[in-house]
Amino acid sequence: MEKHKHERSTFSGKIGFVMSAAGASVGLGNIWRFPYLAAKYGGGIFLLIYIILALTFGYSMIVAETALGRMTKKSPVGAFGTFGKSKWLSLGGWINAIIPVLIVPYYSVIGGWVIKYLVEYVKGGSQTLAEDGYFSAFIADGFSTETCFLFFTLLTLVIIYAGVQNGVERVSKVMMPILVFLSVVIVIYSVTRPGALEGVKYFLIPNIKNFSWMTVVAAMGQMFYSLSIAMGILVTFGSYMKSDVSIEGSTQNVEIFDTAIAMMAGLMIIPAVFAFSGGDPDTLQAGPALMFITIPKVFASMGFGTLVGILFFILVLCAALTSSIALTESAVSTFQDELKWGRKKATVFVGIIMVVLGSLSSLGYGPLACVKIIGMQFLDFFDFLTNSVMMPIAAIATCLLISRVVGTKKIEEEVLQEGGTFRRKRIFNFMIQYLCPIFAAIILFSSVANAFGWISM
Repeated sequence: MEKHKHERSTFSGKIGFVMSAAGASVGLGNIWRFPYLAAKYGGGIFLLIYIILALTFGYSMIVAETALGRMTKKSPVGAFGTFGKSKWLSLGGWINAIIPVLIVPYYSVIGGWVIKYLVEYVKGGSQTLAEDGYFSAFIADGFSTETCFLFFTLLTLVIIYAGVQNGVERVSKVMMPILVFLSVVIVIYSVTRPGALEGVKYFLIPNIKNFSWMTVVAAMGQMFYSLSIAMGILVTFGSYMKSDVSIEGSTQNVEIFDTAIAMMAGLMIIPAVFAFSGGDPDTLQAGPALMFITIPKVFASMGFGTLVGILFFILVLCAALTSSIALTESAVSTFQDELKWGRKKATVFVGIIMVVLGSLSSLGYGPLACVKIIGMQFLDFFDFLTNSVMMPIAAIATCLLISRVVGTKKIEEEVLQEGGTFRRKRIFNFMIQYLCPIFAAIILFSSVANAFGWISM
């Protein structure tokens, strides 16, 4: 029988933490979700609000979760439980811990779609991918989607099984520089297309006429998804962080990395779509389908479309993989800590959950298309449940834990350990105690009200 090892894994140092945390943050949320939300909710004004929120709300939540993890050396359930045995405290920990378990199965399904598109581009099928109805036919084919999903899941589990330094950190250190390099190459190609400059202006220059309350709500929701806040990931990664690594310095690096990649994703996609559509903003309203339906059409209309398609989907695969690794690591860590399991047993158990729940999402547009929950397919329902309901609740629980139970003073002591700095202490204290829980409650109400048709977003 495998014995649980009580020595906690650690990252090798600051670069290991930053690359792994940035890998967690930089995922499909940046490259798939950010551009279509920016396009839909006003371009430059959305970008400006997002950056302001990331530097205040996002910063405060990253510092809070990382410090909580390092202080307790535990994953979310244990970290919350350290400060008392009240039911709401342990519930807050479990919500943080369950979110990655529910996200990573459907995330892996989208990862499987990315693998399918990459393989087709490598085979020279750029024109086929651009055909009307290709994507709908593909996701309706249960066998094809399930095969791609299982391959992506296996890839994630192999890396997790290798451990924190040998698996999570090593892969992130290789993939993140590749991702940055490919982003720069594709951005240069995209913004130099004829007619692309209007798209660049739309995305980078704030226009107050495009502002609405939903711009703020959408930017807040995107920030949760993009910075990996309230998923238990940063608590888990914080628990692997050595005490001589600066929490504030690492947080700033993650913020910069994440926002830069999100901006580059916008510059990759929005100008290219502008150039393709002759400046028709409605083409950008393709929403989640932008990456799998609109972008292949854009690439097919360009010179070197096949090569750009290959590079783009390698980039997206790197981003998807680093995030799925972080989500899975958080889930595995929880089972190791709470059930005293070894890494092998915890990885296998999480793998089984991923296959079962992921298969529902994978087959939800094909053989299981007739089954719907509150009018949603499985993938859409899991996305709504985690991002719109559970993550705001998890954020509120974390804010209440730190402001009412742990105390901001203890967080400050943790951040200032071994010569660390805390320049944005006042922003942190104000945000955690007052604004963060209010913002999270607004996201929760707006998203639920939209899902049930009480308001339209």
